[in-house]
Amino acid sequence: MADFSGYIAADELYDGPFCILSIVDNHSFKRLFQRVLEHDATQADVHQFFSDFRDILDTRGLKMHPLEGVSLGFTTDGSELYPSAISTLFPGVAHQSCQFHALANITDAVLYSVAKVRKELALSKPKLARGRPNKASRKLARKATRVQAKIADLFEYRYLFVQRHLTDSEHKTLLRITRGLPNLRTLRSIMDQVYCLFDRRCRTETALHKLAILRRRVQRFTSVGRALQTLFSPALERALTFLDEGGRLRGHDLLPATSNAVERSKSGPSRGHRRYRKMQNSVYRVRTHAAIIDRLALDLCRDMLTATRAPLIRALHLQRAAT
Repeated sequence: MADFSGYIAADELYDGPFCILSIVDNHSFKRLFQRVLEHDATQADVHQFFSDFRDILDTRGLKMHPLEGVSLGFTTDGSELYPSAISTLFPGVAHQSCQFHALANITDAVLYSVAKVRKELALSKPKLARGRPNKASRKLARKATRVQAKIADLFEYRYLFVQRHLTDSEHKTLLRITRGLPNLRTLRSIMDQVYCLFDRRCRTETALHKLAILRRRVQRFTSVGRALQTLFSPALERALTFLDEGGRLRGHDLLPATSNAVERSKSGPSRGHRRYRKMQNSVYRVRTHAAIIDRLALDLCRDMLTATRAPLIRALHLQRAAT
């Protein structure tokens, strides 16, 4: 922990009846602390986990306070397991909910609303008698064809309702497939406002003001508001904390907006939960408390030896390339 940045990502990983709690440095992507539970994590487990981590930092002279030490921020997912423990054990430290998880929950709600509209259109499609339509039923047949084409377009272009940026042609396609469906156009405009909340040119106070306006707008549209209850989650408010911790003058982000370091980091010695999943896939039958702890310990030892092993691996690669 000699190069501990003070910004950490915490998350839990469930593997059958077991739960793995992890803390990773959110800048260097190094795993700092892990614990394996034989049951699903509770707030008491998380509180004890963070308490033990604080004791470890105290033994190294690191104070988890923005005015006394180096730790300035936590990044977690939207789970309600963490806010109480962080506010109690580390008062004054910024707590950021993962921006990716917050947006994923909202986009899932929007896509669910689009699917609901498709089902309603399918129920409104007129029923036709068996065989070729006669002269009296041709009008109903044409209507059924139009409705089915509308359903197919809504399914094929459903990504247009959650895509961050639309080209001119995509915008025209969206207007075409939502003709006669004002609720879907409202959904798309709401998604535009949601993406504006995470504009790095804004401060957290400004984003929270925009969020309050958006929530009032959603409440006015009763047909849309029921599906977008995720907009009223406290986790969405915590997901805007990073806007005040952007480090604009230093040219880099201080408080990361996502918990990518602990889940699926793309660089650094640790690959978080992705590495664990790959290990367990190779020996899927190893599912005991002691075995999981041993495998995590072995993997941490491997990370410690990575720096000393790198020159040897590089020399071997050069020798192989020369031959």
